[in-house]
Amino acid sequence: MADSASPQRAYRAACPGCGAPVLFRSAQSSYAVCDYCRSTVVRDGEVLKRLGKMGELFDDHSLLQIGAGGKQDKRPFTVVGRLQYQYPEGRWTEWQLMFDDGGAGTLSEDNGAYVLSEGLSLSREVPAADAFRVGMNTALNGKPFSVASIQEVHLVSAQGELPKLPPLNHPFQMAELRSPQGEVVSIDYGTSPPQLSLGREVSIEGLAMTGLKDESAREEKGRAFDCPNCGASVEPKLDGSKSITCGQCGSIIDLSRGVGAELSHVEQTESFSPDIALGKVGQLEGAHWQVVGFQHRVGHEPDDPDEQFGWNEYLLYNAKKGFCFLVDSTEGWSLVRPVTGAPEYKGGNSARYQGRQYSLKYSYEAETTYVQGEFYWQVQRGQKTSNRDFASGKEQLAREESSREVTWSAGSSIPAASVAKAFGVDDPSKLDAAPLAGKKGVGCGTLIVVAIIVIILLIILAQCANDNSGSGSSYRSSGSSYGGSSSSSGGHK
Repeated sequence: MADSASPQRAYRAACPGCGAPVLFRSAQSSYAVCDYCRSTVVRDGEVLKRLGKMGELFDDHSLLQIGAGGKQDKRPFTVVGRLQYQYPEGRWTEWQLMFDDGGAGTLSEDNGAYVLSEGLSLSREVPAADAFRVGMNTALNGKPFSVASIQEVHLVSAQGELPKLPPLNHPFQMAELRSPQGEVVSIDYGTSPPQLSLGREVSIEGLAMTGLKDESAREEKGRAFDCPNCGASVEPKLDGSKSITCGQCGSIIDLSRGVGAELSHVEQTESFSPDIALGKVGQLEGAHWQVVGFQHRVGHEPDDPDEQFGWNEYLLYNAKKGFCFLVDSTEGWSLVRPVTGAPEYKGGNSARYQGRQYSLKYSYEAETTYVQGEFYWQVQRGQKTSNRDFASGKEQLAREESSREVTWSAGSSIPAASVAKAFGVDDPSKLDAAPLAGKKGVGCGTLIVVAIIVIILLIILAQCANDNSGSGSSYRSSGSSYGGSSSSSGGHK
């Protein structure tokens, strides 16, 4: 039967699985999932045909829900469905939007932010997935893009009405391309022909959304669980956290499959105390940020793995602005954010972003060695990336590349005194100290040489002391401290 709904007709028919009503509000929605029996149905005219049963939803603990509304460029829309995908590093959700003018879109998470996408048509045939490799440059409709990721994904669950529906639990390729203009193109090879979408970063606040889940409703569900290693209670605080550490034993717990799923963990035997405690709230750049995560990372030059250096990254969260990173390296402090698009970069010693030219400063391999708190990506000890840092005055760009993904972050240096003031650090002087030795690091060979030199100097000084034992003189060495800019952005999905 047809319902009167503005601006277009809505169709309601009985579910062929259980008889419950299934509503189609959008003419572009061909599929739907029955809220009662989870049957997947396809619309054939005004008749519904059952295709099978959809898997259970995992709780992403999102503010979004079906029925919520908002506006994009003065175009009202309604959230009508969602798709939940899995890839090797975790899971993510795509919310399906229906615009009042008849258009359709998708709202999805992107490196701790949101991207709103709509369909894109190419002036030529869509390239095959194996034509792309991570980091390569290409062009779509005459505009430059770089390949940010190529992932094998599969659909695990769905809800509501949907314009597309890949086969459940059937793996397919998905490519992601980014432009210097901040655009994101997704190519979905789960359908034939492949479907493309073009998106830009948005904020929930900027979309003026209504009908979101309220805090009380979310709290009623409860997210606390027992640590799979020690049994202590662990309670995630952030929506969509993919990893969290146990406050009792320090184990890293994987939340990518949802709190209710079987939880895997990795023990951490080290003990590390961040200079800024988790949970601290500080004001930077006119916004209040809470420290929700911490990771220590180690890097080395590709041709000299023994020469190492380290830095710390604090994951900061603001309910309206999303996430950013406060980075403490051997060159000081910096505040950086993941970039939605991608700077112009052709593999040389320079990159261009937002009209500014950046020069290559460092090139190195990075590894995560210790984590605390919770993270919007599936963080793991031993995660490795190939990094390149670029600089233009106080402005910085950082590029991280893994086998499946390239992420960019942009930021600028910030005085240690400003960090101490923002987060109420009692002893600001400790924020001036580097987390490890200098950029060129201290490998095993270097330590041995230094030790020999120190022993020789001690012998010489001892002899001098014996020769001048009656002089009564003494000395005290004064320590030095130094700092600087970010070595890495910490951008992750």
